[in-house]
Amino acid sequence: MSRVLIVGAGLTGSLCAHLLKRVRTNQLQIVVWDKARGSGGRMSTSRCPSNPSCTVDLGAQYITVTPDYATKHKSFHDELLARGILAPLTAPVEGMVMTEGSRNFVTPKGVSSIVKHFLKESGAAVFYEHHVTQINLREGKWDVSRKSGSSEQFDVVLLTIPVPQILQLEGDIVNLINENQKQQLEAVSYSSRYALGLFYEAGTQLDVAWAARYITNNPCIRFISIDNKKRNIGSPDVGQSIVVHTSVPFGIEHLESEKEEVQKLILHQLESLMPGLPQPASVKCQKWRYSQVTRPLAECPGQMTLHVKPLLLCGGDGFTHSNFDGCTESALLMMDVLEANL
Repeated sequence: MSRVLIVGAGLTGSLCAHLLKRVRTNQLQIVVWDKARGSGGRMSTSRCPSNPSCTVDLGAQYITVTPDYATKHKSFHDELLARGILAPLTAPVEGMVMTEGSRNFVTPKGVSSIVKHFLKESGAAVFYEHHVTQINLREGKWDVSRKSGSSEQFDVVLLTIPVPQILQLEGDIVNLINENQKQQLEAVSYSSRYALGLFYEAGTQLDVAWAARYITNNPCIRFISIDNKKRNIGSPDVGQSIVVHTSVPFGIEHLESEKEEVQKLILHQLESLMPGLPQPASVKCQKWRYSQVTRPLAECPGQMTLHVKPLLLCGGDGFTHSNFDGCTESALLMMDVLEANL
């Protein structure tokens, strides 16, 4: 039985695990490592410390399906809709720009529920706080080291982390990436932004007409969502939640600032946009250094093969584009390469 390591428990990584389970049920041992404390990556759902039922999506806000992908990835969309993981977005979103024929979906249980679903279906052994630092070639296998704990050996490694983090890895992988590949990877770029989650006590009223709103005339804030309203959920026992996304210029300007200072700046601007907003019970500030891909790998091939025997692949939205279907496309193309070489 071959051991496959997937580095990254975000959408691409969870889909790879899910697809591997489908095609190689009894031939592979699937292992997933992620440096974070939980799954989701940029599909992150955060819980209120005092009331875990009160949640907020700090990363992706909703899933947009274009006509092309509605057909191409129909089986994935249908599966998530059938399980109640996706639901149509019916709440009002001010300032949303839609392309003809596109549809939007929300996640009633939080956007991380998509990733959790695919990981659960895969049966993979998932380990958190496993931060990969080195990948070395040892007697025909990949010897993978992490910040703490002993290294482990795998027959196949799939890297689904942001491209700059791939380039930060040490060991033999440095020499396995040829000069042309290195130039292509270094050309991939991402936007940066902050997200702020505000959690309220049950019974707190947030009297606004919209569920979410795009902001166009603020130096800091680009998007605000009353998150439980956007996701069409509500309970008298669960407080409401707000998520605020900053603009990219603000994120870049304050990328290396202290989170506490950034949080004060965002809250100050939020007060100007929503005067009289009640005091939240809890606030969480999230820095997204790699928020969305602004320049993907040239020609968007979906994946890059760094080594064939043993197989070492990398993929993710840096090789396509930053949304659900971009990650799905990358996972499918990675599986094509894996199937051809196993």
